Amino acid sequence: MCSCRLGGMLPEVRWAVVSTVFFLAALGVQLAGGPAEWLYAGCYLAGGWAPLRDGLLALRDKTLDVDLLMVVAAVGAAAIGQVLDGGLLIIIFATSGALEAVATRRTADSVRGLLDLAGDHVTRLTAEGAEVVDTASLAVKDVVLVRPGERIGADGEVVEGASEVDQASITGEPLPVPKSAGDEVFAGTLNGTGALHVRVTRAASDTVIARIVAMVEEASATKAKTQLFVEKIEQRYSVGVVLATLALFFGPLAFGADLRPTLLRAMTFMIVASPCAVVLATMPPLLSAIANAGRHGVLVKSAVVMEQLGTTTRVAFDKTGTLTEGAPQVVEADDEVLRLAAAAEYASEHPLGRAIVSAAQERRLEVSSAQEFSAVPGVGVRAIVEGRQVFVGRGPTVYVDDVEVGTITLTDRLRDDAHAAVAALAEFEPVLLTGDGEDAARKIAAEVGITDVRAGLFPQDKVSAVRELGERVMLVGDGINDAPALAAAHVGVAVGRVDLALETADAVVVRNELSTIPAVIALSRRARRLVLANLALAGTFIVGLVLWDLLGTLPLPLGVIGHEGSTALVALNGLRLLRKSAWT
Repeated sequence: MCSCRLGGMLPEVRWAVVSTVFFLAALGVQLAGGPAEWLYAGCYLAGGWAPLRDGLLALRDKTLDVDLLMVVAAVGAAAIGQVLDGGLLIIIFATSGALEAVATRRTADSVRGLLDLAGDHVTRLTAEGAEVVDTASLAVKDVVLVRPGERIGADGEVVEGASEVDQASITGEPLPVPKSAGDEVFAGTLNGTGALHVRVTRAASDTVIARIVAMVEEASATKAKTQLFVEKIEQRYSVGVVLATLALFFGPLAFGADLRPTLLRAMTFMIVASPCAVVLATMPPLLSAIANAGRHGVLVKSAVVMEQLGTTTRVAFDKTGTLTEGAPQVVEADDEVLRLAAAAEYASEHPLGRAIVSAAQERRLEVSSAQEFSAVPGVGVRAIVEGRQVFVGRGPTVYVDDVEVGTITLTDRLRDDAHAAVAALAEFEPVLLTGDGEDAARKIAAEVGITDVRAGLFPQDKVSAVRELGERVMLVGDGINDAPALAAAHVGVAVGRVDLALETADAVVVRNELSTIPAVIALSRRARRLVLANLALAGTFIVGLVLWDLLGTLPLPLGVIGHEGSTALVALNGLRLLRKSAWT
């Protein structure tokens, strides 16, 4: 039973447990007056072989790793007869590493759990009948059967059947969405009361939900600027610690000091001066914040972005699809104008284009096929319809062979939480950047409480506007036609279709909840404060323990406990941001 449990542990945890067991057994034998050398050797080997390996590999790359310093200190303690103290250093250091590994695994698991939504098996339909296969084995163009109440196993297109699908895990929509032939569905979403035949359009590794997980894993692998700075000075500092340790050892010996207490003081100094806690001060809070944000529907692409979110000074909003639902409705249009516009817009991804096509279908207008479709973000779409060149531009105004034939009037509904979100961001002086006309823009701005409005902007104009607002501007857009401005902003946040937004933004609001934007800024600020608190805590412990060792007599066990205890405390402190209460 015990071996099975150990087998399922993280390697760092397993070796820490084994090392601790050896240490406790050795301590018991030693207290009983028996020979404990081989048990201590087991403790040293179990807890020290991995740090020694990592330290030697780093040394081969001309990098001095703190792991190597700890092992050298433990061996040095054993060499002068302080086998118990060296063993204590080994198990505390191994336990600290295990805690860090658990923290990293917990952060990753909180996001990778999304992949479980897609399920492990699906029912694939073939010419011979139905067969149950692994989800990962599905290929593009395979057709799968999704029964009522089952989770959809792949991104695809419905080819037969009708149902309603709960897409909250991907889009954040609160109500199930009707699905029938021709509609897109996503892996991990929940089928309702009908059966669906779905043709796979993306491989398992390329589904929206898999890309979300991959993005967050990549975010966890990045390093914030603070961490990069810490690692930069760590190398020089570690070399300084080694030189100071050698000076503390050989200096007193040159003046006739005793070997044993001199070596003990030098080893203690090397232990307490090592920057383990400083190195761990930065990433646990930021990674925990990324995981917490992900659980609440905000995907932050990197630790750098999480750090930058808290430094935002201005917030700019796009209008359509961001402050509004992005589902405009046609309220006035001539049938012929609408029919031609719908033909030209049929292949468009833009919300206005989809609204025009939907309106034409509702009126049962005969929409012809279009050729040579092209779209210019912020300008319009162009296509050949029935041998004529149709251009649907801003307004939307419809032109046929460069002659204006009419306009289409649309309206869009404000998101329910738009006003509250803007109010919560009042300190950032929100501004509205939109390609819409002045009147429509000011109407929406007045409803949400924005006074700074910049209307009639093309995509390149939005880039200029973002740069004019300052160096630390957050732009919140729909991720479709705001890509240049999102890239130009200090932080670009996309609200809308996740599959498009993943490629263009620094962070993605998956559930279309604007209220998460002030919350993630607040979370970033907490993470930054926690990083500074950790650095201060780590620095205080190091300075205090070093002064104690230099100016007094610091017992090696107390030095070990103080150093490793501060390292563990810093790591655990960063995990506080995984709690639900950290998100407000």
